[in-house]
Amino acid sequence: MGSESTILLHNITPSEFKEELICSLKEVIQELLLETKKEKPLEYLTRKQVAEIFKISMVTISDWNKKGILKPYRIGNLIRYKSNEIEEALTEIPFRRYN
Repeated sequence: MGSESTILLHNITPSEFKEELICSLKEVIQELLLETKKEKPLEYLTRKQVAEIFKISMVTISDWNKKGILKPYRIGNLIRYKSNEIEEALTEIPFRRYN
């Protein structure tokens, strides 16, 4: 078992300590939220990369394109997918109904 220690606080009331602790926690939470909201650089993924991410076949990729689950972009003769939209699709797929 770990050793127990005692912390003594002087010249601070329990309510002042509570308020200080709450303020400190709010600051830490706000910093963490800002870090998670930072924009990732936009990356275009190939059909093969998307298939690997979802662990599905290329036929399923084509099927999902037709059903509107994925949104392909044509760049010349190439088909690409925006990485941020793939991340969104990862969270949306379990909630969709398929016909």
